[in-house]
Amino acid sequence: MTSQSFRPVAEQLSVLGRGTVDLIDESQLADKLERSLVSGQPLTVKTGFDPSTPDLHLGHCVLLQKMRQFQDLGHRVIFLIGDFTGMIGDPTGKKKTRPQLSREQIEENLATYERQVYKVLDRDKTVVDHNSRWLDPLGSAGIIKLAGKYTLARMMERDDFRTRYENHQTITLHELLYPLVQAYDSIALEADVELGGHDQIFNLLVGRTLMKEHGLEPQVVLTVPLLVGTDGREKMSKSLGNAIGVEDPPGEIYGRTMSIPDELMWDWWLLLTDLGEEELAAKKLQVEQGALHPKAVKQELARSLTARFHDAEAAREAEREFESVFARGGVPDEIPEFEFDFPTRITEILVGAGLAASKGEARRLIQQGAIHIDGEKFVIPDSAGLEPHVLPGPGSYSMASFELPVGEHLVKVGKRHFARVTITG
Repeated sequence: MTSQSFRPVAEQLSVLGRGTVDLIDESQLADKLERSLVSGQPLTVKTGFDPSTPDLHLGHCVLLQKMRQFQDLGHRVIFLIGDFTGMIGDPTGKKKTRPQLSREQIEENLATYERQVYKVLDRDKTVVDHNSRWLDPLGSAGIIKLAGKYTLARMMERDDFRTRYENHQTITLHELLYPLVQAYDSIALEADVELGGHDQIFNLLVGRTLMKEHGLEPQVVLTVPLLVGTDGREKMSKSLGNAIGVEDPPGEIYGRTMSIPDELMWDWWLLLTDLGEEELAAKKLQVEQGALHPKAVKQELARSLTARFHDAEAAREAEREFESVFARGGVPDEIPEFEFDFPTRITEILVGAGLAASKGEARRLIQQGAIHIDGEKFVIPDSAGLEPHVLPGPGSYSMASFELPVGEHLVKVGKRHFARVTITG
């Protein structure tokens, strides 16, 4: 890459420090940026993604956003696809061993990743690489040699490993290899900086250690927060039903953004947009003083995110639909229709109608009070031990019945998802 001019170091640090959790260490990053400024050569910034699922959501975009900031500052960003490490599976935050993916599963997921990341990253400035390129040739002898550079005692300092060991839960040997082979990626690429989620901090620090062992200047480690999902409580995850996918329809992105708690939207503004911190602070102050309604700020956020992943016209149309249908308590003109035989349990109906991804998610939605049937909330009674039966009449549906009566029903999940369900006898 040809030499180029860069913004002053202080300006770059201000941009890169936005919304970060760990920066190890800032003085080292300043030195690297200064050398880059003098030489005109960009830093090599590495971020690894294991294609363990086929779809990216807004939680992934926090990291992609930080990568884009490095790109906009003129640095060389490597989108590293963990097609080798994905077969191991990063155990970060897991209380049990992850299932190992096959190369075929990884390749299938990979096809969607490469399409989706350019909704945030600059395609022309992104270097795509695969860690199988150097980890496959490393071979078993190389893996054993690499394992000799790190001790078991150091590995057990990792929180999830230590917790599982203390609770007599299984830790397989292949899981211990994951931080080592991820660290080897940094050696192979001679990374100046590695980015990751805060839950990746241990793995990234192993990279610093092993780079020193190989006579390389250690990488700077920069982590970002884990984005809280639409429920306002848990980390965003498809399995928890609190995620917004980058390829979701415009109405989904807009509507689900509008559903988040007001206090959460400030983190979303900070982590998912380029709005200046001074401007963001001013908006927050206006809301606190009553000069600006939080709904207006959330609408602006919803428009911004919808436009980013689609376009401005799609964002405007999504807002019009939201206002005309959901915000005013209306029911959409077009609602998908489904038919089920009696008896069919309510959890099966929710899954079959596409209102829940799984029976587990359906149960969570019921427990959260998110299900309405014919205008009445579907509730769980306080008393336990009731036999399953159909309770007649509006307002009497309960988890005890599990089943809907024969006839037509309007099922609503949250404020935006509807289905017409016919139960046939």
